[in-house]
Amino acid sequence: MPVPSTPLRKLGFLTIGLFDGDDPRAGHESTLEIIELGERLGFDSAWVRHRHLQYGISSPVAVLAAATQRTTRIELGTAVIPLGWENPLRLAEDLATVDILSGGRLNPGLSVGPPMHYEQVKGALYPDTADTEDFSYERVRRLLGFIRGEPATDFSGVEGFEVFSDRVQPHATGLGRRLWYGGASLRSARWAGENGMNFLTSSVVKAEESTDFAEIQLSHIREFRAHHPDGDRARVSQGLVVIPTDSATADQRARYEEYARKRTPRTATPQGPGRMMFAPDLFGPAAEIAERLYAHPAFREIDEVAFALPFTFGHDDYVQILTDIAGALGPALGWHRA
Repeated sequence: MPVPSTPLRKLGFLTIGLFDGDDPRAGHESTLEIIELGERLGFDSAWVRHRHLQYGISSPVAVLAAATQRTTRIELGTAVIPLGWENPLRLAEDLATVDILSGGRLNPGLSVGPPMHYEQVKGALYPDTADTEDFSYERVRRLLGFIRGEPATDFSGVEGFEVFSDRVQPHATGLGRRLWYGGASLRSARWAGENGMNFLTSSVVKAEESTDFAEIQLSHIREFRAHHPDGDRARVSQGLVVIPTDSATADQRARYEEYARKRTPRTATPQGPGRMMFAPDLFGPAAEIAERLYAHPAFREIDEVAFALPFTFGHDDYVQILTDIAGALGPALGWHRA
């Protein structure tokens, strides 16, 4: 378990990739530049969120395909692809292709459940099958099987001049070990462990056995590892929003503080019918954030993080935050740049 004398092994960051609907290219270019910056700063991984019918990245696989051609080392992840919007067989082909292009650096994060606002979107998404679609864990299991090499058809061989495979092509060796499940409940943590996935803890969790966020996140980590074949060696990446201010301007610090202040009330009690708990944003000098992390029960049981960048800041703000994470916060946690 990480303690002040045990170094953080992998440092990553997560971005939503916002863009202006009237000029979407600029926002996508900014996301790619941020990923390139992350590699130069030595981050181990860069992750992109997934948003449908919003002004954030709707096709993370396409964005990461572009990122593979502009980076050489940094691992590239999705956090997370909601499989309710996807066909598992087609997605398996796309993920395998991007992993091949990246040289084995792709880390797909997945989740299940009905698409957000399903009643409003189902007619466009599944006009003929909306009431029979399966949004259970079986959707993830199908994807896992295809990526890990299970047959997708009972036909293979030569037909005319064309050669057919009964498995997804290209086959990306090793990708099956780099699949992550983004879970917010004990049930999801258990399922991910039983199915040999890696586990992305979320900055939003269900208040099931506690109303203390750190305790909930810790229970998910332990539940996952208790059911994973690798036990305590099973990979977990912790997700929290951190905003170090070491090199921030006075204007940036004021805006960051206001952002965190407005979001703090929702962290006090479970929200909505799903009883969701939100993690407090960690704002301030890197040394103070590191101290709070070392006091965080869940952080003390992991050695990988994917710190989330705040949703609504500008490109220059993200440059400053990432620079301080890599230059000040990471070293304070014992991390050494790649």
